[in-house]
Amino acid sequence: MSVYNPLLLRLLRVRSRAVLRLGRKVTTWSPVGAAFNAQAVRRPELFNKNVGLFGVPELSSTEGFEVVQKRALQETEQLVEKACSTPPGAVTVETFDKLSDSLCRVADLADFIKVAHPDPQYREAAEKTCINIGTTVEKLNTNVELCKSLKDLLDNKELMAKLDPETRRVAELFMFDFEISGIHLDKKQRKEAVNLNVQLLDLNNQFLMGCHMPNRIDKKALPKHIHQHFTNEGSYIQIGGLHADAPDDLVREIAYRIFLYPNEEMMGTLEELLSCRNKLAKLVGYESFAHRALKGTMAKNPDTVMNFLQLLTDKLKDRTEKDFEMMKDMKTKFNPRNPAVMPWDHPYLSGVIRAERFNIEPSLYSPYFSLGACMEGLNSLFTQLFGVSLLSEQPSAGEVWNEDVRKLAVVHETEGLMGYIYCDFFYRPDKPHQDCHFTIRGGRLLDDGQYQLPVVVLMLNLPSPTRSAPTLLTPAMMENLFHEMGHAMHSMLGRTRYQHVTGTRCATDFAEVPSILMEYFAADYRVINQFARHYQTGQPLPQSMVARLCESKKVCGAADTQLQIFYAILDQVYHGKPQSRSTTDILMDMQQKYYGLPYVPNTAWQLRFSHLIGYGAKYYSYLMSRAVASMVWRQCFHKDPLNRENGERYRREMLAHGGGKEPMLMVEGMLQKRPSTEDFVDALVSDLDPDFETFIMDSEG
Repeated sequence: MSVYNPLLLRLLRVRSRAVLRLGRKVTTWSPVGAAFNAQAVRRPELFNKNVGLFGVPELSSTEGFEVVQKRALQETEQLVEKACSTPPGAVTVETFDKLSDSLCRVADLADFIKVAHPDPQYREAAEKTCINIGTTVEKLNTNVELCKSLKDLLDNKELMAKLDPETRRVAELFMFDFEISGIHLDKKQRKEAVNLNVQLLDLNNQFLMGCHMPNRIDKKALPKHIHQHFTNEGSYIQIGGLHADAPDDLVREIAYRIFLYPNEEMMGTLEELLSCRNKLAKLVGYESFAHRALKGTMAKNPDTVMNFLQLLTDKLKDRTEKDFEMMKDMKTKFNPRNPAVMPWDHPYLSGVIRAERFNIEPSLYSPYFSLGACMEGLNSLFTQLFGVSLLSEQPSAGEVWNEDVRKLAVVHETEGLMGYIYCDFFYRPDKPHQDCHFTIRGGRLLDDGQYQLPVVVLMLNLPSPTRSAPTLLTPAMMENLFHEMGHAMHSMLGRTRYQHVTGTRCATDFAEVPSILMEYFAADYRVINQFARHYQTGQPLPQSMVARLCESKKVCGAADTQLQIFYAILDQVYHGKPQSRSTTDILMDMQQKYYGLPYVPNTAWQLRFSHLIGYGAKYYSYLMSRAVASMVWRQCFHKDPLNRENGERYRREMLAHGGGKEPMLMVEGMLQKRPSTEDFVDALVSDLDPDFETFIMDSEG
């Protein structure tokens, strides 16, 4: 493995400055800032060798997917044979991890390419690879002989006692994968488990596709003056979203009623999906799908989750009622004849109240948040906390899937190269419209003592820079950038022995902690002041504007949190004990008990709840992760967000382990106590207190 020369690192720290001309003004940027503020300039690739996507030579063409897939399957056969013929011990876990790595290095890469590559032929080839690798994984998870080789180790207490804690945990996690696939069942039941898993894959895809499908209505059914707000399709109006930010009440209401109008086929898909999940969970020995999904998480079981959500509801009750009263007062100003607050009003009215109270128009902030400035800020923050730098590299010919993708090397001041982050930040018409983090290759310790470097992709949907101006971010975009970089650094700074637990491959309710913690840094003036400069004048963002922005986030915060509680409880009930009522009846009941705004007849919001797929029974994770992030921030970074000692401790206690350590033990190590459910709730409630502010200096300057 290549390692950066320490002398070169010292030279790089004496940061050379690049000059970027923007209109008539001249602003200086560091190399990483310049790389993101300028339009991408690619070297002519006519005479350069195509190194293949992510430097995988075979992927210089679509045919290469078959080659890498075939090689991975051959390696798999050899490793399965080794696992089954080797006496139990640490080598058993190492072989299982190599097996997992061999398949994941192909499957994870293909999983990304199938959604992100602009060329449909690449997407199709990647999709086929995902299906083929997925089929192999299903077979392995029901391979009795392979499972027995692991069980022989787990059943031998003497051997297990000799293993280090991470190896023991990884062995148990591999066994959990076998168990949830029904390995312990008889042949007939195992076949049923496999069939249910195959059925669920299909239902998951059907539901996800349906979630995002627009609804349409005859033009004649809608007033002419609002047609312009929607997509015209012949004699129909097509509505593909909630239009939650539309100032016109009628536009929001129509969008809500039509976009959420029940679709019988989708209703059937969801009912079948939930039924299949429950059958599978019961078949492999769990009380419900929620019990199966929550094994190994911080919460551990559905009772803890429901207790957490109920206690949080009770603590927020008075504040939530006040928030909805504020919204009602605001709506009365706009529409005195119809002042009742409805579900389509919540996002819009809370935004209006924030803007009116604190004057936080995004366009006032954007000039200070050029993408290059924000990347400089992240680079500076990581250098101060962890001794890590982000270095821009020119991708080789064929290495990236689109010319505007940037490549960053993550380099530690003493440990050298830590891994690579590919930044796919700019909008493309054929690209998923969501911000997310993809693991392309997990880190692991190799046989020769070197470390397999992690590779990740961050995907955003930002406007591209122009010849006259860089990409300018709204405060929300800046926060999202920090959030996703939190995931990336979790992947980069983890140094697990096994790739099965690398970086973000950990419990869902812990995986969001590093990313949400970054949102606290993104709201702290001492951090923002290091990078937020007007892209033309170089003037710093006034401290008063940061203060207003931070305080505005607390406005209607209780109502916003209560909405998330409602979604999380709905998710828990759907995945709990089956009920003899429809998903809509359950939604109506939960909305009445846990939201505060009325159910709208003939709507089915649950059919747009796409998180039911990736976060089934785990939607609460966002709230629990935020609670942990809040506690870590208050205890370790609130006094000094740039404290190196606490940064190193945070890496050592939380980031370094990935999923190789029980999540609550990592939290306990960081906080030096095991938090209770009440602690989680108090942390979330305290974040809404006006007297808890991100640090604001006494005077500007």
